[in-house]
Amino acid sequence: MGKHQRTLLVSWIGAHDLKGLQGDSSGPVIDTLDQVKPDRTVLLYNYPEEAVQPYLDRVKVRYPDLVLQAFPVSLSSPIHYGDIYRAAEYHLQQVLQPDENLALLLSPGTPAMQAVWVLLGKTRFPALFYQASREQGVQQVDVPFDIAAEYIPPADKLSSRQLRQLALADAPENAALADIITRNPQMLMLKQQAQILAEREVPVLIYGETGTGKELFARAIHNASDRRDRPFVAVNCGAFPAELIDSILFGHKKGAFTGATSDKPGVFAQADGGTLFLDEFGELEPAVQVRLLRVLQDQRFTPLGGVAEQQTSIRLITATHRNLMQDVADGRFREDLFYRIAVGVLHLPPLRSRQGDLMLLADTLLISMARQDDYLHNKKISAEAKNIILSHSWPGNIRELRSTLMRAALWSQQDMISADDMKQAVFQRPAEEHSILNRDVSQGIDIKEVVAEVERHYILKALEHTRYNKTDAARLLGMNHYQTLSNRMDKYGIELPQSAEH
Repeated sequence: MGKHQRTLLVSWIGAHDLKGLQGDSSGPVIDTLDQVKPDRTVLLYNYPEEAVQPYLDRVKVRYPDLVLQAFPVSLSSPIHYGDIYRAAEYHLQQVLQPDENLALLLSPGTPAMQAVWVLLGKTRFPALFYQASREQGVQQVDVPFDIAAEYIPPADKLSSRQLRQLALADAPENAALADIITRNPQMLMLKQQAQILAEREVPVLIYGETGTGKELFARAIHNASDRRDRPFVAVNCGAFPAELIDSILFGHKKGAFTGATSDKPGVFAQADGGTLFLDEFGELEPAVQVRLLRVLQDQRFTPLGGVAEQQTSIRLITATHRNLMQDVADGRFREDLFYRIAVGVLHLPPLRSRQGDLMLLADTLLISMARQDDYLHNKKISAEAKNIILSHSWPGNIRELRSTLMRAALWSQQDMISADDMKQAVFQRPAEEHSILNRDVSQGIDIKEVVAEVERHYILKALEHTRYNKTDAARLLGMNHYQTLSNRMDKYGIELPQSAEH
């Protein structure tokens, strides 16, 4: 015996429904409830609350066992197709459950509302259609055509070149410290420290997880220094093939090895007078560390296959996600090289610890993507999608946030990025990878930020469980009053959906 498939009836409340309160007519919605007998009903309305509430009370009295939800919708006009489509699509996304058959009542509302129901019911939300009239009663309607495609998402409008530019966007060449978006006290202090280091000719070591913005800081330091008009050369040490390391760093002469058909300068020569940024510095092999130490001490090197030494003047900035002090203790990294590069040290916090920055960065990144392509110009993040962003731990940090927003924006059918768009865009990772109880304390943690992360996580879970009823959520969280919960929500930037209970 198969599992019972429940029915969800969705409809606008129309003028004939409200008029039924004063006369003998019950109206299209009640007539349809009598015949279809759905398990749940969702009603949308664009009338004043005082006009609708008596009608809803009447429905509840007539059908005491019916699960009924009603949502006010703000429309610029009851015949504005765009407003109607956005509102109808949004609520269908929120209320429809996987085990439910959708039934759409076409009769109440304006012709524009009926047209939108047909569009949605034949594309994104396959549905049965009903209409109700005094003359013919309630009838199931056969809409004898199929709509071949939905609105084309921006991803289909962008060329391969445009998509590649969006996907590969990295720290801009003209990055400045002012471009580092934050209101987090720790990050503001790091920007001040970076400004001080930029004005001094000292090596800088930048710690941070993948995607925290190490290259952005490095470029900003270079651009704020006296070397700003000279080259900035960035190299990923983790990508060095062992047999080509010397050539990459110091260059080679023609004939130095098979395939060396001409002289080629290394990164030390390319960055002469400017800044050399060595990312993933902790991945260098010990033998390379020795050769690098000599160059940093003497400011001289010899190209592979050459005999004459060359002089270089570079500002060195290194970056790593590894704990180099631990690597020194374990014998994997030379202590003398560590103390030569670690004069000015910046430790960039992960995004999950930057309280107050997550939504600021999300909005800023979305605006930045829109500047690069007009097809993304009107994209905004819904309150439900923002709460999904706030609940994710972002192990890939700002780089992961940016790529996730780009996926959501490209595939979103509407200007408003929905919760479903965001859920599809976020990569779910094993829970233990960045477990709250499994943080690396060797480089320091902010215990207040860890506690805040736990609090934010459970506030979001409680709100979702109670369908965003703050009073019930506060009770589940052991708070004496919903105002306490409201204060915490303001603190963490948690927003209620427009349709939520207040």
